[in-house]
Amino acid sequence: MTVVETLPGQSDSADRIPLSFNQEFLCMFDRGDDEGPFGPTYNIVGGWRIKGTVRTDILQAALDDVVQRHETLRTSIIRGDDKYQRVLPAGPAKVSERDLSGVDPSQRGRRAEDLLIELEAGEYSIHDLPLVRAVLGRFDDEDSVLALIAHHSAVDEWSLQLLIRDLAARYAVRSGHEVDLPPVRQFREFAEWERQRAGSAAVHRAREYWRDKLRDAQIVPMKTDKPRSAGLPKSTSWYRFALPAELTTATLELAKSTRSSVFMVLLAVYKEFLRQTAGVSDITVPTFTAGRGQAKFQDTVGSFFNFVPLRTDLGGCETFRDVLDRTRATCIEAYSRDIAFPQILEVAPTLMGAAIADDQAICLFQVRQLPFDMDRRRVGDLEYSEIRKRVLSQSKGGDVPDGALFQLDIDPSGEMVGLVCFNTNLFDERTIEERVSNFHRVLRDAVTAPHAPLPTGGPR
Repeated sequence: MTVVETLPGQSDSADRIPLSFNQEFLCMFDRGDDEGPFGPTYNIVGGWRIKGTVRTDILQAALDDVVQRHETLRTSIIRGDDKYQRVLPAGPAKVSERDLSGVDPSQRGRRAEDLLIELEAGEYSIHDLPLVRAVLGRFDDEDSVLALIAHHSAVDEWSLQLLIRDLAARYAVRSGHEVDLPPVRQFREFAEWERQRAGSAAVHRAREYWRDKLRDAQIVPMKTDKPRSAGLPKSTSWYRFALPAELTTATLELAKSTRSSVFMVLLAVYKEFLRQTAGVSDITVPTFTAGRGQAKFQDTVGSFFNFVPLRTDLGGCETFRDVLDRTRATCIEAYSRDIAFPQILEVAPTLMGAAIADDQAICLFQVRQLPFDMDRRRVGDLEYSEIRKRVLSQSKGGDVPDGALFQLDIDPSGEMVGLVCFNTNLFDERTIEERVSNFHRVLRDAVTAPHAPLPTGGPR
C-alpha cells in the first residue's frame, strides 16, 4: 500500500476568495486584533498522550506536510468594507519541546492537563501563520504529551481531529511506514459551494421553514451578574465538572430505548432545566452542528461549525419522556433543514434580542460529537490517546466572543464530563456553579425517572 493523498499547490497570494457564511458571522463580533474572534485568545487546543519515541525533526516535517495539505492553516481573513480571504504560501510551523522529566508516573496525567491549561491561556496572533503549532512535552523517551494549538477562526473541533489524524499519518510515512490519507478538498471550495447553493430551491425551502418555526422567537437568555454597560475588562474562564457514572449509564440506556441520540437526550434535559429555572415553556436553545452536510467536505479542515437555534414548545408536557419526544422531533426536522446561521438570522429578526440586552447574555449548549477519536490508536511506531477526561477548572482559557458555552462530553471510558466557558465581565463563578448544580439535579430526575410527573410552579 502506498501513500494516497492530494497536496495542494501554493496559491496566488493575490486571490480574493469569498468568506464562508460562518466567517461572515464571526465578523459580526469583530473587535479588532486584540480581542474577539480574530483576537489572540480565540484558540482551540487539543492534547494527546503518545507512547513511543518521538523525534522532533520528524514531527516538524510532518506538521509542515499538514500545513501544505490544508490551505486554511495559511489563510488570512481580510476585514474591512471589502471582506475576503487570501491563501498564502506554506511556511514552517512552530514546534517546541517541554522537559517534563522527573514527574512521577502517577502524576503525569495531571501534569499533562496542567500543560494544556497553560497553552489554552496563551495568546497567539492570527497574523502569525501558519495558524497551527505544536508543543511536545517529554516525560521520558517512551511517554510524551503532544498539544496542537490552532486559531479557532480557521479550525473547529472536528478539524482538530483531522489534524492529529493527518499528522500521525505523515509522521509514520516519514518514519518509513506506508499510510494512506484520503484526497482533500480545500475550505475555499466549501465557501464557493455554499455561495452557489444560497439561491437554490432547497435553501429557499429551508429559509421558509425557519421563518415559520422562529416567528417571534427569542433565544432564552441567561441573566448576567454584571451589566454590559459597566465596561469591565473581559476574559473567559473555564469551569469543569464531572457527573456520576450512573447518570451516564442511564442517559445511554434512555437514548437507546427511545431511538434518540445522546445529544437529543441531553438537549431535552437542558430544555427542561431552562423550563424550571427560567419559568418559560417556549424554549429556543442555540447549539452547533458540524456544518458538514456534504460528504465531500468531511476531510476538509476549516471553521465549519454552524449555530442552529432549536425551538421547542414544552407547554403541556407532563413527563420528561414528553419533553424528549418533542425535542427529538425538533432536532430531526431542524437538521434536515440545516443552513448557515446568517441565513436564518435574515428571516428571524427577533432571535438575538438577548444578545444585546444590558443584563442578559446567550449561553450555547453543545454535546461534543466528533468523527472519530484517537484512543490507544497505533499509527506507525506511535500510539495516540486523546486527553478527554479533564476536570481542572481554569481562570483563563480560549475566548468565547460573547456570553457562555455549556458543553458535555462522554469519553471512551463512558464517563461524562462537562465544561462551562463564561465571560468574566458578565458572570461570577458562583453563578456558573449553581447553574451546573441545578442541571445535575434535573439530569438525575429526568434520566432515572423519565415517566415521573414534572415539577410545576415558578422558577427553581
